[in-house]
Amino acid sequence: MLLRCGSSSSLIFYALFYLCSVSAISGYKDTDEPTIRTMNEFSGYPFDETQLHSQALIVDGENLQKQIDELATFSDTPVPSVTRVLYTENDVIARRYIKMLMGLAGLSVREDAVGNIFGRWEGYEPNLAPVASGSHIDAIPYSGKYDGVVGVLGAIESINTLRRSGFKPRRSLDIIMFTSEEPTRFGISCLGSRLMAGSEILLKALETTVDNQNISFVDAARSAGYAQEKNDLTSVFLKKGSYAAFVELHIEQGPILEDEGISIGIVTAIAAPASIKVDFEGGGGHAGAVLMPYRNDAGLAAAQLALAVEKHVLESGSIDTVGTVGILDLHPGAINSIPSKSHLEIDTRDIDEERRNKVIKKVHDSAESIAKARGVRLAEFNIINQDPPAISDDSIVKAMISASEELNLSHKLMISRAYHDSLFMARVSPMGMIFIPCFKGYSHKPEEHASVQDISNGVRVLALTLAKLSQK
Repeated sequence: MLLRCGSSSSLIFYALFYLCSVSAISGYKDTDEPTIRTMNEFSGYPFDETQLHSQALIVDGENLQKQIDELATFSDTPVPSVTRVLYTENDVIARRYIKMLMGLAGLSVREDAVGNIFGRWEGYEPNLAPVASGSHIDAIPYSGKYDGVVGVLGAIESINTLRRSGFKPRRSLDIIMFTSEEPTRFGISCLGSRLMAGSEILLKALETTVDNQNISFVDAARSAGYAQEKNDLTSVFLKKGSYAAFVELHIEQGPILEDEGISIGIVTAIAAPASIKVDFEGGGGHAGAVLMPYRNDAGLAAAQLALAVEKHVLESGSIDTVGTVGILDLHPGAINSIPSKSHLEIDTRDIDEERRNKVIKKVHDSAESIAKARGVRLAEFNIINQDPPAISDDSIVKAMISASEELNLSHKLMISRAYHDSLFMARVSPMGMIFIPCFKGYSHKPEEHASVQDISNGVRVLALTLAKLSQK
């Protein structure tokens, strides 16, 4: 069993609190008959628990913030940073915390073979495809406490909010905590949701995938209590249509909403990245002894290609086309040695797949011409992934717009330039996303912040959207 000494008292408290609450959870009843009669008599109008008025949606924002702060303590780095890597000790502790909160919200909880966690509020027509919401809680090294977390804890609070209002869903409502949205440990982003979307390529890759400590994915998963049967990962796959709708709440990770003073971002599309690995091999040699005309510098080839990436992206003519050289390594890495090898990793994104792929083709052509001109060898040009963008479903967009208007919250249609688990859930069901403002657009660093009011606004929009979709 994984246990962190510094948090043992906190965990004991949670365990006792959870156990003491089990009877209350199992005995939880939605609005009972005497209560309904009282509401009818007091208001003078018949109470219908399948309908919901926006004024009834009361979010406990202060308690939600306390949960966000508490979850942030399960970290490998000190506050204010958060580091929570897949299947590590703190990841396992954080998972227990999420399952406890789901249980306290009256949800039935289950986990799949890779640790995607599901909490369900059963609707009064449970045979219908459910409506789902959720996000992730893993965090890259030295990041913040809101990325993904708002979408998980906020979704649980949306259920609490709907319960307090007396609402009863027609379709069941699922809250999902996805495994490893971040690529930190195994270099695979959205690992859980990719598998849920039925990625056979990923399934095959996981058979041989190891981390930087040469620990295999399967061994790491088993250490956390998952993947008990080596060949059971196909059980994670979901059939298309398993959900009637999926809606993810998330901080924007950009400055637009804050700059424009807008409360809610309604995502119409998610840009998808293509990841490219490039290796050049040159001659190397002594930095002083090899004269400039006789060099075959693999480092300069890499630098020239990095500038070519920028050039080709700008030539696309669209602000939605972006490119980043996020990794550039030189070998042997000594100041007095001409690089004999260079390695680049390139990220290109767009909401237009054809336009993005044209950029990739131009980058490939440039890599070949640079290698030829500089007398180096293009040893590798490998497209690691080339995911298509995802378009939000019109009916979900309309539901999110309607919810924002009913709650008197300003909203803006926008695209997501970061990608999320929603990108892959779009392959399983109709999809939509709700953005809330975050301080200066900061994300993936300790300064990441969203106000209690903005989070509460997002939860209210999510709750009302889920209510609308669950009644369809």
